[in-house]
Amino acid sequence: MDRSEQLFDRARKVIPGGVNSPVRAFGSIGMAPRFITRARGGHLWDEDGAEYIDFVGSWGPMILGHAHPEVERAVAEAAARGLSFGAATRREVEMAELICSLVPSIEMVRMVNSGTEAVMSAIRAARGYTGRDKIVKFNGCYHGHSDALLVQAGSGVMTAGVPGSAGVPAGCTRDTLTARYNDLAGVEALFGANPGQIAAVIVEPVAANMGVVPPAEGFLAGLRELCDRNGALLIFDEVITGFRLSLSGAQGYFGVRPDLTTFGKIIGGGMPVGAYGGRREVMEVVAPVGAVYQAGTLSGNPVAMAAGMAQLQLLAADPGFYDRLNDTADRFFGRMEQAVRRAGKPWQVNHVGSLGCLFFTGGPVTDYDSAKTADTEAFAACARNFFVHGIYVAPSQFEAMFLSAAHTGEDLDRALAVLEEYLAG
Repeated sequence: MDRSEQLFDRARKVIPGGVNSPVRAFGSIGMAPRFITRARGGHLWDEDGAEYIDFVGSWGPMILGHAHPEVERAVAEAAARGLSFGAATRREVEMAELICSLVPSIEMVRMVNSGTEAVMSAIRAARGYTGRDKIVKFNGCYHGHSDALLVQAGSGVMTAGVPGSAGVPAGCTRDTLTARYNDLAGVEALFGANPGQIAAVIVEPVAANMGVVPPAEGFLAGLRELCDRNGALLIFDEVITGFRLSLSGAQGYFGVRPDLTTFGKIIGGGMPVGAYGGRREVMEVVAPVGAVYQAGTLSGNPVAMAAGMAQLQLLAADPGFYDRLNDTADRFFGRMEQAVRRAGKPWQVNHVGSLGCLFFTGGPVTDYDSAKTADTEAFAACARNFFVHGIYVAPSQFEAMFLSAAHTGEDLDRALAVLEEYLAG
């Protein structure tokens, strides 16, 4: 029994399931979780000293790679001045100014501590602004674990085969309407059936919690038009896509402007951070200016702000960064698809920018229903082979692969060679 397995045995005695987040569980691929001790660049090392090329990147924020020296320096300097004040600081003002300058749809922003908190708060603001109760979400899109949104959710809920969650009263989801991703007609029908009642439509502009599912041509623009026509707000959940697809996120990448946007840990350089922001008139419903209450002692934490500022400034200072990363990803996922086709497999490779997913299914994956046709046992076998050969991937068919600027050509060639050897075997 290796050290990770020993730690997992200990963990199961004191932590539910032995993990502090279900997406870290390896049960769906028949392994014990790898317990990580350190990371640098595009690589991780576990308790047994095994080294992995990392395609999870702490679930997205490590776009520059792990332990970037300038981010580390900013964190160390901030920590030396104090870990938490529970008071206003210069750095949170500078962070807000930077986000507003980079994302045209955002005129005001409020810092929080996680993507879940950001989404929960954005929906509350949308309801307060519109005076309406109902929201529309899409099957397979995951927006955190707040009660109202654990309906037809993706991510770990999908991996576990759980349709929702125990402990959520029926009343909490009464005002949550669900639609099929990439189906504008379905959304239009919901507006028709609930006239003047829908406060907002929330969507992952690239669905990245049921694998990676790109928006169909015109889908996001169509949502914008439907919301405008019906007096509802459009919320982009950019916890994954924000500052990953482009410097202004998916909304810049696709050219569609939402009313509210939520961000996650990428704006903290990997530290526990979230934020929501949007038009001034919408954000000014939030206390202490308006009547929508939201608060948090650790919001705008000085160490997290320092890490996030360092990362975003590095991204903003390099005008060619996203072109290079996305071009690298295009080649990588293109070569993956070629390898699958050469092996005569019917599997699908979906990707947008530096987000990608290999689906073990024979037909196109465009929504939740088609994603669920994937052969999870085939995925598990392939994933186990990746881990054995030093490639760290998400232990779920329904999560993304994340490329970073720290992945070298050698790293990517190695990952593809492991896949090709597996396909040939």
